[in-house]
Amino acid sequence: MLLEIARVLNAAQLAKINEILDGSEFVDGKLSAGMAARQVKENEELQKEPKRMELLIRILVSSLAHNKMFNSAVLPARMADPIFARYRAGMRYGEHVDDAIMGKSGPRMRSDVSMTLFLSDPGSYQGGELVIRTPFGTSAVKLAAGDAVVYPSSSLHHVAEVTAGERMVALLWVQSHVRDPARRELLFELNQAREHLLSTAPGDNNTRLVDRSFSNLVRMWSDV
Repeated sequence: MLLEIARVLNAAQLAKINEILDGSEFVDGKLSAGMAARQVKENEELQKEPKRMELLIRILVSSLAHNKMFNSAVLPARMADPIFARYRAGMRYGEHVDDAIMGKSGPRMRSDVSMTLFLSDPGSYQGGELVIRTPFGTSAVKLAAGDAVVYPSSSLHHVAEVTAGERMVALLWVQSHVRDPARRELLFELNQAREHLLSTAPGDNNTRLVDRSFSNLVRMWSDV
C-alpha cells in the first residue's frame, strides 16, 4: 500500500526542524549506503551530531505517535533513527530497494515500511519526485512540506534529479507488528470501517462484530 499522509508535521514543528537543519553540516550520502545503493546515490545527509539528532528525533517521534493515520496504516513496532537528506541541483538517487535489516550501530530491526517526510515547499525546487513502482504502475510523489508518504520497504523506487532549488526530506524505516503488506492493508481498511462504526453506531451489534474481528486479526497476524 502506498499512502499519502497530510500534515504529519504542523507549522511550528516544521519550522523548528528546518531551523535546526539550516545551521547543520551535511556529508556525502554515499557514506551511509550499502554496496548496491552506493552506485546510484547522489545526495547529502545530515551529519549525526548527537544533540541535534536527539531534538529532531524527539519532534518526529512525538508527531508520529499522535498521528492516527500513520499508526493505523503502519502498526509500528520499532523505528530506525531517521536520515535527513538534502538534494541540490544535479543530485538524484537511482532506482534501488531499501536495506532489509537496519541498525548498524544499534539494535537490529527489519524494515517493513519506508516513509519519506517532505520538508521543503514543492515550489522551491524543480524535479525531485519520489518515483515508486507499485503493482498498479509507477507513482511519482512530490508533496507539501510537512506531508509524508509511506510504502512497503520492498518497493523499487528512485528520486528524480533535482534540476533547480533544494529538496530536503526526512527518511524513516519501520518494523511493523504485521510483517505482510497485504495484511497490513486489509487491517488498515477494516480499521477505517471500524472507527466509522464506533463513532456512528457504537451500540450496534455489527459494530461489535467488526471491532472483534479487527482485534482478533491483529492478534492472529502480529509478530508480537
